[in-house]
Amino acid sequence: MINGTLFKGNLRLSTWHNTSLLKAPFWACRRRGLHSSAVSALQIDVVPCLKDNYAYLLHDTDAGVTGVIDPSEAKPVIEALRKKDLGLGFILNTHHHWDHTGGNADLKRRFNAKVVGPYADRGRIPEIDVALKDGDTWMLGSQKMLVLDTPGHTKGHVCFYFPTSKAIFTGDTLFSLSCGKLFEGTPQQMWTSLSKIMAFPDDTLVYCGHEYTLSNAEFSLTLEPNNEALKKYYSEVKELRQANRPTIPTSLGREKACNPFLRVSSAEVRASVGISREADEVQALAAVRARKDRW
Repeated sequence: MINGTLFKGNLRLSTWHNTSLLKAPFWACRRRGLHSSAVSALQIDVVPCLKDNYAYLLHDTDAGVTGVIDPSEAKPVIEALRKKDLGLGFILNTHHHWDHTGGNADLKRRFNAKVVGPYADRGRIPEIDVALKDGDTWMLGSQKMLVLDTPGHTKGHVCFYFPTSKAIFTGDTLFSLSCGKLFEGTPQQMWTSLSKIMAFPDDTLVYCGHEYTLSNAEFSLTLEPNNEALKKYYSEVKELRQANRPTIPTSLGREKACNPFLRVSSAEVRASVGISREADEVQALAAVRARKDRW
């Protein structure tokens, strides 16, 4: 196992899930600019960046270790750390795109932080120090993190899952009510990646890379206008965005009930994109993605 303060190279471990010992998270607070949830001993803060990006501060309150996931720019992260009187030990990137790594260099220089990212993208992650592979576990202080390869949006995309907190950071693989565009991958790769995520418990909290939920909800309703769970969620999303509050985190159970990219077996979704009941999930996903790209 790799400790968050000592690096001794990568360690390959088999994937593990011990749901019987996991505790349900609770909301601590949400306030303007910095939105926070306390999950077990892991404090998670949503940090808005650029136009619609989200970075995430992760603070292990037991070990006093702090990391940030996908900092597109340094300034809002520095301000969030200042408000909480925290340093920064680690920078974690889900993939190489500039709007997820743009703050790496400045944050590393200012805090002497280590950059952690996907092994498959190690040549494209700025300032990378530690490269992790599918199935690796890594420690942020006392918090265990599992690495999942999730290609599709990019070839080297990964997601980070914290089992004690039941929280998964999906970057641009899974959004609330959508999935990432297929810039480098195939529909088959994306479906395999989404299926990995769907295997986690329904009460898993999903932290994605962008605030796209309102637009995604409007698109989703064109495919499943009779989905009552989706209509209810749409109303909640509108209220949150009108109050300038994030719709993230969402829950995996909610996404399974509402997200058309996870609901490609739905007869209504298939009829909306002209895919037969006999077509497989990959064909259906490709059709939904193509419709979304044109929308």
